Amino acid sequence: METTTFSEFLSQLTSGFTQVLDVNLKEEDYIVIDLSEDNVELGKVDVSSSRAFSNYIAEYLNAFGKKVAFGGYSEVRKLYKRSELFTASEDEDSNRNIHLGLDFWADAYTDVLAVLDGKIHSFNDNTNFGDYGPTIILEHTFEEKKFYSLYGHLSRASLENLIPGTSIKKGEKIGQLGTAEENGDYAPHLHFQIIEEMKEKIGDFPGVTSRRDLDFYLQNCPDPNYLLKLRNS
Repeated sequence: METTTFSEFLSQLTSGFTQVLDVNLKEEDYIVIDLSEDNVELGKVDVSSSRAFSNYIAEYLNAFGKKVAFGGYSEVRKLYKRSELFTASEDEDSNRNIHLGLDFWADAYTDVLAVLDGKIHSFNDNTNFGDYGPTIILEHTFEEKKFYSLYGHLSRASLENLIPGTSIKKGEKIGQLGTAEENGDYAPHLHFQIIEEMKEKIGDFPGVTSRRDLDFYLQNCPDPNYLLKLRNS
């Protein structure tokens, strides 16, 4: 009997493009964006400024006539050098700069949708500079396999009246994108991440890793596009 990998298992749970933002957005409204250390144009932007970064995203979307810029799984980024949250070590291999989810850059207050049926596992306002800000984690069980999805950089209002254990349906609105003032000081976006093992964490889970821990996290947090099935063009 063949063993199905976690990534293959995820891929079987959806049959095509699966929405994680506003139900009125279509697949053709999305475009891939490169925010890696190799992006020369991004090197000209003051990425320590959420305002400057927001302008960069807006200009990119306008240039292509799109509404959402997405990407960033396993991307090596310079963005995190602005925060001690990621750069506390003098050992370069221990500093965290490799992104573990998919980011969706869109207007503040854009609706965020549950990608699969599940229940509320936990939530928290992670208020460190450069952190997730308001975060919701859902727990999913399919074929007796349990795993989790994390939605970060939400509005504070998204956390109101939440109760752990509450059932959530696929496509149900669970929150909205936060502003820079509440989302960890970023241009408005959703950080969406799949997690196989939560390691007993509550309302939080690393979304950026170091080279030292990369192998574990890439296995534990596979590419969310196995579920979303967005084309890379």
